[in-house]
Amino acid sequence: MHRARSVILTTQELVEIRAAQRTFEGAYVRTALSQFSFALIILKIFTSEFYPIGALFAVYGATILLCSIYRRYQGNKQFFTAIDDDGEPRNKFRTSGNSVLLLTALSIGAYVGLMVLTWQLET
Repeated sequence: MHRARSVILTTQELVEIRAAQRTFEGAYVRTALSQFSFALIILKIFTSEFYPIGALFAVYGATILLCSIYRRYQGNKQFFTAIDDDGEPRNKFRTSGNSVLLLTALSIGAYVGLMVLTWQLET
């Protein structure tokens, strides 16, 4: 039996999964595309002294795209069944806290890198 058929979800849980997929995966991909577009604008319009900033946005977009893949992997494990203290199986829900922490760390790193590169432009 295929793994997808081994999990029995209610209609509400299926709607929740689909909504999370549309919202979060779409948001990650849109953000990555916007970062790639901004990097391309910086690389094409500005002079060569701005190339490191464009490269930073390109790398940031790539890491957001990788984070979306990780989020999808984690999203496939959001709903699971666990045995509680009474010995009965219960449907459980796992939040996506790991993805949020990863994206927060990446964003802070990108902003710090952007500030450092901006300060280096003045000198």
